[in-house]
Amino acid sequence: QKTLPLWIFGLLLISPTGAHGLNHFPENFVVVKKNDTVTLTCSSTQLTGDVTWKLENDEIEVDDDFQLDGQNLKVSGVGTPSLGNYSCWSGEAMLSSTHLLLEAEAEEELDSFFHCWAKSYDCNFSCVWNNSRYTAVRLGLGHDSIEGEKSYDWVSSNNQLPNGGFQFELSHSLSPYAEESTMLKLTVEAMVYPLILRRTKRFYLRDIGNPQIVKCQEVGEELNVTINPPSSWSTPHSFFRLEHQIQYKLKDDGKVENSSSLLIPKGISKLRVRCRDSVVLSTWSQWTPWKNVTH
Repeated sequence: QKTLPLWIFGLLLISPTGAHGLNHFPENFVVVKKNDTVTLTCSSTQLTGDVTWKLENDEIEVDDDFQLDGQNLKVSGVGTPSLGNYSCWSGEAMLSSTHLLLEAEAEEELDSFFHCWAKSYDCNFSCVWNNSRYTAVRLGLGHDSIEGEKSYDWVSSNNQLPNGGFQFELSHSLSPYAEESTMLKLTVEAMVYPLILRRTKRFYLRDIGNPQIVKCQEVGEELNVTINPPSSWSTPHSFFRLEHQIQYKLKDDGKVENSSSLLIPKGISKLRVRCRDSVVLSTWSQWTPWKNVTH
């Protein structure tokens, strides 16, 4: 497992919540990149006269890094000391508060610790986050055809897995009888206070389950291909049947052929398969990777 950069360790040590962080997302927060400038708004219906600002419990003094913009606060060159919970006050009354968080950079591709799968005849799919560095993770589901989505119905998971990860159950409105015309867009936010990681994953629901080639067995002059359904496919498999298509490459001339039968010619060099629901004739899954055949 990769180690966190030293500057992240410094943030965890200085953070008012310590290395344990928050196990939930703050109600109000702003995310910025390191050394950026941001203006925090004092939001209140009671706003009259002068206000004071606090970072955690310490009153902020105006200097090169903190400047008042009316009743709002401009924070310049955001770095470790300027992260945390900001609040604006009128006398002894707190008017509003917001957390200033720093955008984290992932050292690994999202697919290396986050994956999703779906079942048949269901309007739900599941996702698992396996990166234990983060104390809170949430998902927002949208559609790739909608530009500039600003808000989601966020799905959070407060139930950590034994490995420190999180599992999610999400609902979708796609019909298994219809062709998917647009991709689903899944926005992932993960926090280890005061850092937050934001990533987006786009996929067709049909792509998150693929069959598995188990073996090829000689039967006379042919090969009998044994295929298992995707691991997420509903059981019993004898009832929830799948239709398979095999694509293979001939040894002699390299020609590529397709077959809807599990019996294919013996003289092939490699093959791959895909599947679809045989009842509702859903869209085909993605092809599996090519598998070399030796016999």
